[in-house]
Amino acid sequence: MLTTRRAINPLSTKPQPFSSPIRALFFAVLLLLATLALYFRVIRYPFCSYDDSVYVTANSHVQSGLSLETVKWAFSTYDAANWHPLTWLSHALDCQFFYLDPAGHHGTNVVLHLLNVLLLFWVLQSATGSVGRSAMVAAVFALHPINVESIAWVAERKNLLSMLFFLLALAAYHWYAERPHIGRYVLCAFLFMLGLMSKPQAITLPFVLLLWDYWPLQRLAVRDSLFASRQKPAPGVSGRIQLANREARSSGEERKAKSRERLLWLVMEKLPLFALSAASAVVTLQAQQAGGAIAAFRIPLTIRLANAAISYARYLEKAIWPSRLAVFYPHPLGSALGWQAEAAAAGLLIITVLVVRARERRYLLVGWFWFLGTLVPMIGLVQVGTQAMADRYAYLPFIGLYLMTCWGVAELAQQWRLPQPVLPAASLALLLALMTVTYRQVGFWQDDVTLWSHATQVTLGNYVAEDNLGEALVDKGNVEEAMPHFFRAVAIFPADPTSNLNIGAYEQAQQNFSSAIAQYNQVLRYAMNPAVRRKALLNMADAYQALGDPGRARQCLEAATRIGSP
Repeated sequence: MLTTRRAINPLSTKPQPFSSPIRALFFAVLLLLATLALYFRVIRYPFCSYDDSVYVTANSHVQSGLSLETVKWAFSTYDAANWHPLTWLSHALDCQFFYLDPAGHHGTNVVLHLLNVLLLFWVLQSATGSVGRSAMVAAVFALHPINVESIAWVAERKNLLSMLFFLLALAAYHWYAERPHIGRYVLCAFLFMLGLMSKPQAITLPFVLLLWDYWPLQRLAVRDSLFASRQKPAPGVSGRIQLANREARSSGEERKAKSRERLLWLVMEKLPLFALSAASAVVTLQAQQAGGAIAAFRIPLTIRLANAAISYARYLEKAIWPSRLAVFYPHPLGSALGWQAEAAAAGLLIITVLVVRARERRYLLVGWFWFLGTLVPMIGLVQVGTQAMADRYAYLPFIGLYLMTCWGVAELAQQWRLPQPVLPAASLALLLALMTVTYRQVGFWQDDVTLWSHATQVTLGNYVAEDNLGEALVDKGNVEEAMPHFFRAVAIFPADPTSNLNIGAYEQAQQNFSSAIAQYNQVLRYAMNPAVRRKALLNMADAYQALGDPGRARQCLEAATRIGSP
């Protein structure tokens, strides 16, 4: 017998007729298998020299495993220019079980990403009632190559942990919204706090909850029936028309007033969460200042604003066409960014206007402002570090873009009455393409030489990549092969302490002591890191001693002693 399918309301939050627990379980298993197939091989990879030493391989506190002393240290330290005690404890727990076997540390990252994929699927399906669209969002999140950095890099454990608690808090909020109760609210706040203690990127959760109120929870909705007039219509056609117009105007005004009251209440409801965000922001700034990570005083506000606009556009580009992904993107610093920034800002404004005008499709507005809003803490308005942007920063924000795309494409397919197999086939083709690119991207993390070689190939003016590639080659004993990279780094950025220190050490090994001392003076002029300064002073003392100048050698040793041991 022939049957017809009912059109699905894209704003509906009720389970659809074809959404069954078995179907949801089927998609969950597929998500699990596809993600594992992509990322399982990272357990064979070594630690990365870039920050993994800070978090694990050269961190005696973490290597001591879980203990009362480790817990005290984790909650009190600003190491790595961050306050994220749960992240430290997570690494310490890994060391408790695996010590310095990288397989266990990588495996934990993979498991956390799997949990985030399944959680995202469950949270979306529970809130929207749509299994297929929720599964597609989770699949793109699971397989998109932009997320490789967050999973294959042990030091980015903080990104995965923060997302885990962010999604759990979102689920708890949905539970609270169904039947508001103080206990449910406290659970949401507690999970939010855990997310902040993993990485402060979770700071935008209250803003996301307001978006979630708008769609899919629709807690801002005001029913016309609440304001319908009970006055009997006046006799006569003209009287009925006049009365209908008055009732429409009155109903609209009352509805707007009620909506404003509702919005005000929803904002006030989240004030405790905003307070947690503010406290996290203060602690984060203190940690970053203590660690010397904030470079805002060196980069003018105009350049930071221009870079922010361009970075938003570049993130959009990489969401659509994820190529030339790198572990580090150099900041343009003093480069001319005028027309690029203006074009990027204009593009963002046009998209925003279009999304607001199409607000009847609420998922567009929610997805777009999710993307814009959750990127704000990492977009460089307060510059931390020397990167222009980072793939890891997209882990949370890109969910908004996935929402817009998956819901929008599904709705268009319905409106255009495409044959039923077309959308699943197109979705499968997209996912296979993403898996192909992601599989290749994962391979770049197999060792430091491969990782940084790729970065130098896909970026321009990347002195950080040149430095790290040079040091990776030195670690393998390929000193002569490494030196051109240090010279390229210092040509790009003459104030770079790392390249100057390595060039100085090379010149000293060649017994060019005067040239070595000149490089060490450059290090002392620009380096902020005490360990780097101490190394330069000790090397300089040896160089002066070789030149027959024991007085200056002694001065260098005394200065190194004042700095202390690293």
